[in-house]
Amino acid sequence: MSSIYLDYSADTPPDERVLSVYTETARNAFANPNSMHSEGRKAKSAADDSLEKISGLLGVLPEELIFTSGASEANNLAIKGIAHSRRRKGKHIVSTFLEHSSVSGALTYLQEQGWEIDLVNILPNGKIDLEHLKSLLREDTVLCAVCAVDSELGTVQPISEIAEIVKGYPNCVLHVDATQAIGKTKLDLTGVDTAAFAPHKFYGFKGFGVLYKAKNIILEPLIHGGASTTIYRSGTPDAPAAAACAAAFGYAFDEYYERITHVAELNQKLREYFSGNNRISINSPADAVPHILNISVNGIKGEEMRRLLDEQDVCVSVKSACSVANTPSRSVMALFHDRKRALSSWRISLSHLTTDEELDRFAEILDSIIRNN
Repeated sequence: MSSIYLDYSADTPPDERVLSVYTETARNAFANPNSMHSEGRKAKSAADDSLEKISGLLGVLPEELIFTSGASEANNLAIKGIAHSRRRKGKHIVSTFLEHSSVSGALTYLQEQGWEIDLVNILPNGKIDLEHLKSLLREDTVLCAVCAVDSELGTVQPISEIAEIVKGYPNCVLHVDATQAIGKTKLDLTGVDTAAFAPHKFYGFKGFGVLYKAKNIILEPLIHGGASTTIYRSGTPDAPAAAACAAAFGYAFDEYYERITHVAELNQKLREYFSGNNRISINSPADAVPHILNISVNGIKGEEMRRLLDEQDVCVSVKSACSVANTPSRSVMALFHDRKRALSSWRISLSHLTTDEELDRFAEILDSIIRNN
């Protein structure tokens, strides 16, 4: 019997149509896009077409997009690049307890270099406290970094409201980690200065990412030397990967309602099942994206539950895949202030590929594990 994969927020299988775009582009536009000969021009055209498609979907300009090796690099490029380019304006940064490690790690690095970091409180509904955010912002605040969708709880943050608040501080730039947003919620980049994306979260490839950077924003590059499509990120542009990324974006947008309707039905089915077991606590807010459902089972640590489920060929995550093992979930701690609950938390992440039969089997396996532990 095949495994039950419930870890789609960590990684998704590439869509066959995206694979086809990659292989076709790799055959027909394999050359270096920086080369001036006919094959180089063909590859550059493919990369430029990809920029056009993605920018059209996001409602931004093609020149405002930077290809990276993934969302982790995109987050680091934005956060470190903004901080260093604006260090004469101030060295104060505001962020949240909900951020992915590629954001929190970059902020820790900056803190060690002399930047001051403040974290916004989280309300009981999982959203950031906008009044607290207002109280933290200062004239010397140069960056506010907020995720659009929390990778552990699935909480959707009010990005438009945050952008409106940040707009009142001319020295401050708003960076949004949108890695978990595409295909899971409607994202409006109005008022957002930089935003990170990764196609492997929406049925594209690993090893590729996109950073949106508003044209008026200056970044200090992480990588120096080597020609590219932009001064902000050196390296040979990967035209096949760019084309595949554009295709994954396209399907995520075109099939959004069909996909999310199915996932929402699965999420409701799981919530109803969990509500009947007094050892299970649901951590994800009711208005979280339906793709992510975080729970705690009283008396069983999250890492132990992950291991027990893995023995039964069920794949789930404890926190995000990039987090440190055997530590309490920062997101659950921020929401409930309960260390035991945070240590016993784990994440189920669903997809339009998930079947009702898989969920029924999962429920039976989980019920057996809880009864015997």
